[in-house]
Parts: sequence; C-alpha cells; structure tokens
Amino acid sequence: MRLVIQRVERASVTIGGELRSSIATGLMILVGIETGDSLDDVKWLAAKTAALRVFPDDAGVMNRSVIEAQGEAMAVSQFTLMASTRKGNRPSYIRAARPEEAIPLYEAYCRELSGLLGREVATGVFGADMQVELVNDGPVTIIIDSRLRE
Repeated sequence: MRLVIQRVERASVTIGGELRSSIATGLMILVGIETGDSLDDVKWLAAKTAALRVFPDDAGVMNRSVIEAQGEAMAVSQFTLMASTRKGNRPSYIRAARPEEAIPLYEAYCRELSGLLGREVATGVFGADMQVELVNDGPVTIIIDSRLRE
C-alpha cells in the first residue's frame, strides 16, 4: 500500500456536483492499494498515519500528530498511485489491486484509522469520478509505502 499524506487547512470531495465529505485542519490521505497487500499493511500504515508528527508545536516545530493537533482526516482511494511509468509515456496500472481486493483493504484502513483517531475518517467513494479540493498547509506532503518499511 502507498499513501500520499498532505497536511491541509481544509479538504473536500465532490461527486457528480454534490459534496460527499469535507474536513477542516487535518490530513488528506490518498490511498493506493497494490495486489498482494494485506491487513498487516493496513494496520502498519494506519498506525504510522495517526502518529506522524507533521503539525507544529508551540515553538513552530513539526512535532505533533494529527491526534495531538485535534485534526481531522480524509482518506480517498486512488489506484493511480500504483502507476508504473518505466516504459513509454502511458502509465501502467497492472500493480494496482482489483476492486474485489482493494475495497476491503481501503475500508479496513479507514476503520483502523478512525479507531486510532477516535473520530470518523471522511471518505470519497471507491472507483467514483471525484473532484478533490484541498489547501495544502506548509506545503507538507509525505509519501509512505508499506513495502519500504526498512
């Protein structure tokens, strides 16, 4: 699994012209799931996300987690994170998990992160054409891949 995590002032997801969800200060998380990913990847990434120290403390140093900052979180599935661009100019998505494998893992990540944060994680809709808007704060953008743990 691969996450792109952005510290945001606000973020929202709109589908078909209707607002699906929105958050204020917190984390906007794009979630890519690769064939062969597991619940172990979900748990590891949810724990990393919840503990990631990217919010400023009183001295302005990035030293607080989203929990400590009392921030919100939004997780949006994005199979294009698994794109391979090694050959040619058209990305290949062969490594991206099929929906029957990816949906349960995406939902498990959202549930696991919600439990760790003690609040609901806002979501998009898996496989939908979504318009994602955000104001990246910093900017702070972190990429975490569960296959690159060491």
